Amino acid sequence: MPVDLGLDPELRELRDRVTAFVDEVVAGYEGDPREGAHGPSDELRAELQEAARAAGVFAPTVATELGGLGLDHRAQAVILEEAGRSLLGPQALNCAAPDEGNILLLDKVATGAQRERYLEPLARGHVRSAFAMTEPAPGAGSDPEALATTAEREDGEWRINGRKWFITGAAGASFTIVMARTGDGATMFLVDGDNPGMRIVRLLDALDASFAGGHAEVEFEDCVVGDDAVLGTAGEGFRNAQVRLGPARLTHCMRWLGLARRAHEAAVAYAAERELFGTTLGRLGMAQALIADNEIDIAASRGLILQAAYALDMEQPARQETSVAKVFVAEATSRISDRSLQLCGAYGVSEDGPLARIFREIRPFRIYDGPSEVHRWSIARHAVRRAAG
Repeated sequence: MPVDLGLDPELRELRDRVTAFVDEVVAGYEGDPREGAHGPSDELRAELQEAARAAGVFAPTVATELGGLGLDHRAQAVILEEAGRSLLGPQALNCAAPDEGNILLLDKVATGAQRERYLEPLARGHVRSAFAMTEPAPGAGSDPEALATTAEREDGEWRINGRKWFITGAAGASFTIVMARTGDGATMFLVDGDNPGMRIVRLLDALDASFAGGHAEVEFEDCVVGDDAVLGTAGEGFRNAQVRLGPARLTHCMRWLGLARRAHEAAVAYAAERELFGTTLGRLGMAQALIADNEIDIAASRGLILQAAYALDMEQPARQETSVAKVFVAEATSRISDRSLQLCGAYGVSEDGPLARIFREIRPFRIYDGPSEVHRWSIARHAVRRAAG
C-alpha cells in the first residue's frame, strides 16, 4: 500500500498561511537597504517578526509555553520549507540559525535560572544568540576533538581563553554559547555579549549574506564567567551538543529546500515564457531534462527530511538519518540552484531575478554543519559497524 503523507487540515492551513505570508509580505522586504553584507539589521528583523506575530505564524519550532507554535519535527519540515522560500522568512518566523538550534538546546539542557535569563527572551525574538565552536586551524572545525579553546576553573570562576571564527550571529548577539576544553572533556558556557573578555575581532566577508550578525572571528582573553554560566554538566559538552546538532542540521535542510524550490519555480516560469528556436524553452528536451532532475531532487530531499524528522519524533538518536539527509539535501539544493540558473542563462546570472543570490547562499550549505565528506565518513562507518554485527 502507498504511504499516506497527507497533511492534517490544521497543518495544511498553517502551511498555506506561511506560504502566503512569505510570498506576499516577507518577499516585499527583499532588497531593503537594512539588509546588508552581514545579514538583516536588528531593526528589520524586529519589523519582520512583528508582522509574523500578527499573521499567527511566529516561532513554529518553539514550545507553546514559550510563545511558539510547538510543532513536532515532521510538522516543522512542512512549515520551515515554506519559511525558507525567502532568505528573510526564517528571520521573520524566528526559526533561523543559530537561534533556532540554541532555543532547542536551552530548552533541553538549561537550568531554571538560565531558562529565564537566556531562553525566554531568545524564544520570543527579543534577542539574538550565537554558538561558538569552530576555530581557526589547527583548532576545531570538522574535527571537534581538535578543540583548542580552554576554560580553567579557579576560585569559583572559569577563565576562557582561545579564538573562534566563522561564528554566525556573534556580532550583536545578546549571548554566545561557547564550547571550551575543560580537562579531558569539553564544556559549554553561556557568555553574555557585554563580557569584557569576549571581543569581536572582525566580520568575515563570505559567499553568503543572509544570517543576522554575519560571520565573525571572536577572541576570548581571560573571559571570566561563574559556575552559573555552565550549560549542562561540566565535561559533557560534546554529549550535550548532540541535543542540538541533529535537529539543527535537519532544520537547515528544511529551510534550504524551500529556497531551492523557489529557484526551481522561477526557472520553470521563465522557461514556460521564453521563446526561442520557434518554440518555448520549456518545450526543448535539454531544458526539460534540467526541470525533471530538479523535480526529482526536490521530491527525494523532502522524503529524506521526513524520514529523519520521524526518527527524531520517535526520540531516536537519528544520527544516521540526519547525516544522510544533510548530505543529500545540501548537494541536491546546490544542483537545483545550479540547474535553475543554467536554465535562465544571462537572466539567471544577473541580479534582475533571485537566482544569482540563491545560488550564492545555497552553496556554503555543503560545508556548514559538517561538510559532506565528513558526513559520508560517518555514514560509512555506521554501515560497516552494522554489517560487522
